[in-house]
Order: sequence, then C-alpha cells, then structure tokens
Amino acid sequence: MAVLTRPSEIRDQFPGLANNWHYLDTAATAQKPQVVLDAMMRAGGADYATVHRGVYARSANMTVAFEAARERVARFIGAASPNEVVFVRGATEGINLVAQSWGPANLNAGDRIMLSQLEHHSNIVPWQMLAEKVGAHIDVCPLTDDGLIDLDWLEANLTEQHKLVALAHVSNVLGSVLGVKRAAKAAHAVGAKLMLDGCQAAPRMRLNMAELGCDFYVMSGHKLYGPTGVGVLWAKAETLDSMPPWQGGGAMIDRVTFEKTTYAPAPSRFEAGTPMIIEVIGLHAAIDFIDSFGPEAIFAHESALAAQTRDALRGINSVTLYGPEKSAGIVSFSMEGIHPHDIGTILDEENVAIRAGHHCAQPLMDHLGIPATARASFGIYNDENDVAALVRGLERVKRIFG
Repeated sequence: MAVLTRPSEIRDQFPGLANNWHYLDTAATAQKPQVVLDAMMRAGGADYATVHRGVYARSANMTVAFEAARERVARFIGAASPNEVVFVRGATEGINLVAQSWGPANLNAGDRIMLSQLEHHSNIVPWQMLAEKVGAHIDVCPLTDDGLIDLDWLEANLTEQHKLVALAHVSNVLGSVLGVKRAAKAAHAVGAKLMLDGCQAAPRMRLNMAELGCDFYVMSGHKLYGPTGVGVLWAKAETLDSMPPWQGGGAMIDRVTFEKTTYAPAPSRFEAGTPMIIEVIGLHAAIDFIDSFGPEAIFAHESALAAQTRDALRGINSVTLYGPEKSAGIVSFSMEGIHPHDIGTILDEENVAIRAGHHCAQPLMDHLGIPATARASFGIYNDENDVAALVRGLERVKRIFG
C-alpha cells in the first residue's frame, strides 16, 4: 500500500490541477485522475456497447465490465454480496429511493424520523416529503459544543415510534465524524433503521458495512474521484428484496403484460432503463485508484492538512473556526465583517478555490447563527503549499477589508 509521502507526484496525475491551481473544494466535488478519464474514454469509445441486452460480443464484454464494477464496489464497502449494491445517479437519488420505496411501506401516521442538526439538504428534504405523505413526524438531534452529533441526546430521546434514523457519516460543513456503531446500536435498540450519508466518508475512510452496523448507506462517485451521474445505495439483500420498485421501465422487470407486471430481483428492480454505463466504469477505476493508496493513508493526510489549516487560521484574529479540532479534511470558517462570497472571490484572484455559502446545510447555518461560511476542503492531491496559499490569500482579504 502506497503512503502519501509525495503529494506533488499524485497531483501530476490530475489534469484539472495544472497551472498551480490551489483547489480546496474537494468536499463539493473531487478532481479526476487521468486513469479515471482514460477508463471512461475507452468505455465511451472503443469498448462502448449497451449492457444486459445484446447478444453480440462487445455487449457481452461490456456487461461483464459493468457487473465487475458492482463487485468492485461491494469489496470496497465490505458488502456481503454484489447484489446489495444498487447503482443510482448519486447519493441524493439513493436517499430518495429509500424514502419513496422503503418509506411508505414501513412508516405510518404518527411514526417518527430522527435527523441531526448538521444534515445536508439531501438528507432532510426527502424525509420531509415522506413525512408529509404518510403523516410522520421529524425530530432533530442537536450537536455538541464542538460540532459532533450528540449521541448522548440521541440515545436518551429515541423511542419505539422512531422507524428511521438518518445521519451523515461525516459532515460536509464541519468535517465531524459520527460514532456510527454507537448510533446504530441506539437506533436498533428501539427497532429503527439507520441510514448513513457516506458522501464525505467514502473517499477517505475504510468502510465495512457489517462492522458499521447501518441498514442503508449512500455515496456519490464524483466525490470519490470518479464521474458525476453515478452513486451507490447499499442495503442488506433481505432489505432490498422487501422493497417495492420506485421507477418503472426496462431492465427492472421479469415479465410484462397489459394485465400485470412482475419485477426482477434486487438490485435490478431498482435500476430501470439503460444504466450509466460509462460512469460505472469510471467509478471502478476511481475505487482502484483510492485503494492503491489506502483510505487510511488518505484520511491521515487530509486530517493533517485540516489541523495545519486550523492552526494557521487561528493566527488571523478576525477568523472564527467551526467544528471539532479533529476533522476529516474539512475546515469551515468566517471572517468578521466579510461575507464568505467576498472571501471566495478574492481568493480566486490568488488562484485558490474554496467553497462559500450555506453548503446545502441551511439548518446548520441557522444553528451557527450565520448565513454562510467559507470552507476549505482537502483531497489526496493537496499539500502544505495549498495551505500556505490559502493563508496568504486570507491575509490579503483582511488587508483589503481593513
């Protein structure tokens, strides 16, 4: 397993990072290594054909490659079987699939859903839509003072009315890491299912579904150094088998007549229509790329850069930092009297790219008492030079605004 001792050599594998661009927005979307781009070019060119339908050789070969990607994902996340892996357009679609398929079959009027204060909108809005549909109620778990989901409160306030607990594995704003095993134990103690939003965890943490103990897990390919338009929903085979399809069309059927349609077993029943063939091949290449270094090494590297950034920003007396001291490669901050969009604009002039806004987490912004933050988020390709460029840029921001 490689160690991230030479990030500059890793950086050279990313065409999007040419011209000394300091890209600090990986939490939004990761840059793509050349191996992923090459895999997608082959899949969309010399190797291209449809999957699951053609009897000609190239279609059969592409089907083998497509299903090999499913097997690769299963190994990457520690799934018991490839049949537990559903390909979706992204984590958002995965959450909506569960909300619209599993949800109405398992929640009734008066039941409750538990979320947390730091959730991404994608892990809030689908549950609100479900709650409105079936007459369920939503509760919100607060945060500790340092920005962690308060598991003491969660344990004390979960009841048998709660049928689902939906939480972020890693916060996209604060970088805080959930104690998943404890959350799973608390949810299961009252008979609830646990859904995890793994978008920020999957690129930088070793995953094993059996060890985590959750019931649903979602992640997006584009945050995993892979393409947009592809993601993964994981659930145990027996859970998927119990869920009705949520979209109708080709590929998800067993037999269709005008009188009745029967459906294919999972995961096919949840993959209506022609799938994202090229993107799935790209996701396979991205997972191979990550595993060539190891998620543990990536987590250590990015966490060290986040700690270095927090230490440096403390030296700027107008900066307020948010979240825990130990974060998974994400640092959110504000500067007194300066809107985050102005910070981002000036940093862009310094060739530094950060995210500025509410990060699709407006309830968290309300909790923090601010409309938005500036956010620096690190990837496998970042190093100390990026931190230094960020600090130089923020010093210029301070000079401009006095």
